[in-house]
Parts: sequence; structure tokens; C-alpha cells
Amino acid sequence: MNHSASETPATLMIIDDHPLLRRGVAQLLELEDDLKLLAETGDPEEGLRLAAELDPDMILLDLNMPGMNGIETLKRLREADFAGRVVMFTVSDHEEDVVAALRAGADGYLLKDMDPDEMVRQIRQAGLGRMVISESLTALLAEALRNQRSKPAAPDVHSLTQREREILRELAGGLSNKLIARKLDITEGTVKVHVKHLLKKLNLRSRVEAAVWAVQAGIDG
Repeated sequence: MNHSASETPATLMIIDDHPLLRRGVAQLLELEDDLKLLAETGDPEEGLRLAAELDPDMILLDLNMPGMNGIETLKRLREADFAGRVVMFTVSDHEEDVVAALRAGADGYLLKDMDPDEMVRQIRQAGLGRMVISESLTALLAEALRNQRSKPAAPDVHSLTQREREILRELAGGLSNKLIARKLDITEGTVKVHVKHLLKKLNLRSRVEAAVWAVQAGIDG
């Protein structure tokens, strides 16, 4: 019997067209009491149906699949109001793939060549509502953001309100809207509105960009 909500396992789903990889991840998760695999499929269309039906806490999503690629699948999930975490799970460490995935609303980006124990650790972090990115990609992403500014003006933290700054600090810690709302004792809807405003003010396109930028700018403390 579960004594607290924290003991309820985080539920996962895998959308990846490699059966061997799906089986490997499934076996890995079987060993963990706090992570439960609800479904796995190699077909993105079926994945969208299953996501709507099962509403998992998290989806591990392959980037390169025949038919519909991971970015397209991710956009379709978000359009269908899937509220769970979506973590890209891929072999590609190309800067443009990482940036495209994060801009499309991914909550993380993990490389398939990572150590199994490290992967489980990162999945657990994602389940707690934190943003996860393979360590080797963090510097690459920060560099990409520096190079891809559409306006010459750097984001100006002084244009933010006190509340927006607090939320940016929590974003930099990798917290989800739900966790930020709980921590600051405001509604999740209010957090969303603040995030939208601060992204606009900072000329950033996603919460992940904001988090990376905040860490680089040293406002994560």
C-alpha cells in the first residue's frame, strides 16, 4: 500500500522504432520500483493514440524515425495538450537537432550512448519535473543560443519583474511549472503566464533556452 504520493511510480512510455532498444530500456526499468513502463511502440501514430489513452507521466521519444520524426511527433503531442514530460532519446548530438527539439517543447534531450545507470538517474530526474540534458550537450547548447540570437541586444534581466525573476531562477534549476507553482504558492496557470511574459521580454523561445541562459548569466542562485 502506498503511504504517500511520492511512492507512486512515475509512468513511462517509449516511442522508438528500434525493437532491441525498446526491450533494453524496458528491462532496465523493470529493475526500478519507482519507474513503470506502461507501453512501448515503434509507430509514432500509435504512440500519439497511446499517449492520449494512457496519459503517462513521461514519454521517451526517438528523434529519427521513418514516417513521422520525433520533432513532428512532439509537436503533435503538445497540440493534443499532452501535459506529461517528453524527453528526446537519440543518437544525434547535432546542435540543430538539440535546439529544434527544445524549441518544439521537449523537456529533455538524452543521448542513447549514455551509461544505463546514468540514464535511469536522468529519467528519475525528469519524473520529478526537472529538465534533463546529457552533460556533453550543455556547453553545445549554450554556445548555440549565443550564436542564434535574432536580435543583437542581449536579454536584459533588469526588464523582468521581481516575480518573473523568481520564476526564471526556478526555471534555471530545471523545475517544471507545477513544481514552481507549488514552491511559490501560486497556480500553475499563473506560472505559465509569467513564463510567457519573461520569454518575450528576454527574446527567448522556450523555457529550456531561458534556463540555459539564466545559468550562463549566473542568476540561478
